[in-house]
Amino acid sequence: MKTTRRQALWLIAGVAGGALLHACIQSAPKSIDNTFSASMGLLTWVGLTPLYIAVEKGFFKQQGLNLDIKVFSANADSNAAFAAGRLNGIAPVTSEAVLIAAQGKDFRIIMIQDISLGADGILARKSIADIKNLKGKRIGVDKGSVSHFFLLQVLSEAGLSEKDVTLVAMTPEAAAAAYQAGKIEAAVTYSPFLEQANAEQKDGRVIYDSARMPGAIADLFAFDTKFLEAYPQAGYAFVWGVLKGLDFLNKNRSEGLAIAARRLNIKPDELDKNLNLLKLPDLQSNIDMLTNPQSQLFLGKQIQEIAKFLLAQKQISKLPDLSKLIEPKYLKAVSDSGIQ
Repeated sequence: MKTTRRQALWLIAGVAGGALLHACIQSAPKSIDNTFSASMGLLTWVGLTPLYIAVEKGFFKQQGLNLDIKVFSANADSNAAFAAGRLNGIAPVTSEAVLIAAQGKDFRIIMIQDISLGADGILARKSIADIKNLKGKRIGVDKGSVSHFFLLQVLSEAGLSEKDVTLVAMTPEAAAAAYQAGKIEAAVTYSPFLEQANAEQKDGRVIYDSARMPGAIADLFAFDTKFLEAYPQAGYAFVWGVLKGLDFLNKNRSEGLAIAARRLNIKPDELDKNLNLLKLPDLQSNIDMLTNPQSQLFLGKQIQEIAKFLLAQKQISKLPDLSKLIEPKYLKAVSDSGIQ
């Protein structure tokens, strides 16, 4: 794909901003009083494993960041709270980021949390031979969330639309439970609920998962623009903490899994299996995905394509301005200073 002027501006702004931020970080006092707080809305999700480790091990606090985590059961609730200014940050997927931008919210995506490689999926009864046979069926799904738009993409591939099925609004956890109990014919959910329901409901299987649509579902970390401007070190501290958590997981896997498993209320070995369905990008992979238009997983291309899809599906009324949405300067500052 050719580099457009807009994409080139992202790269230039990232380099300049990263240099300025790095200078700010180098001169910032490290006293105990130099602390700042950020409220963040999160769901129960295996991709947050490095973040859970960072909280437990105090990595955010090492950089002066007090992260106040607010746990939500549905994406729509956390996204609404963020759009209303009640949260400083959230962890949306690409489709949700486009929706929030379309609502006029000013925010920046500062890093990629994970890429789904099978962690999101559609459960269906054995009598449903393929996606086309979902026509006329009741499907449990968290409307307005990643699960909803993933379903729309899958239906579109099969020549179907939302009008061809009956959507039953429920959270991903509730959708999995309803499918497991035999109350609905199909459900859209994600790990760990996906695997749990699939194991318990013998009359069914995962009919489609995100491994068949690489890059379609990426979980992101995003913060309010005014918050980042008011606390320029907050973005750096957050990125550093998450990457430090990932580094800890890679070097101390058993302990890291145990920490996150407690947060997720699942067994460490179950979490280990779930993580195999995700790509947790390291520092260089993150920089590449946020700045390199030649990368297969370049986020700039992904959000543009998703925005066009949502417009065609009439989920948004017009294409939002996505030109300033991606901000890689915090990743670049961490790259300059290192993770020690």
